[in-house]
Amino acid sequence: METPKEHWEHFPHGADIGVRGVATSLAGAFGQAALALTAIVADPKSFDGNDVVEVACETPDPELLLIDWLNALIFEMATRRLLFGRFEVELQGTRLRAKAWGQAMDSEGIELAVEPKGATYTALSVQQMSDGSWAAQCVVDV
Repeated sequence: METPKEHWEHFPHGADIGVRGVATSLAGAFGQAALALTAIVADPKSFDGNDVVEVACETPDPELLLIDWLNALIFEMATRRLLFGRFEVELQGTRLRAKAWGQAMDSEGIELAVEPKGATYTALSVQQMSDGSWAAQCVVDV
């Protein structure tokens, strides 16, 4: 069975969790990696987000941009107590601009698993695959 072009997944890494996003575009891979981040905390399909948060990051390296993006989301999750289940990511050169739709963590029906502490440089990779799709991954400290 062929793996769908756009998806997120986790991969094991000791006591931490690896997140990976795959999509037909780099921006899509960043969005899928963000969904993988959310899925560490709760099933992204278990809630609908109505609160919109805008996030902006800039760095000259796509791998560092992934780290900044995921850490910005972790910050927003922690300070706003929101879980994000949908993302609209735009990449323009070295800049990322995104909207994240979230819902309160303490909403009824949401079961929380673990809290992400930070995206790390461990297993960090942003690359275009041989089929033209993009993969963006790193390990998240939990």
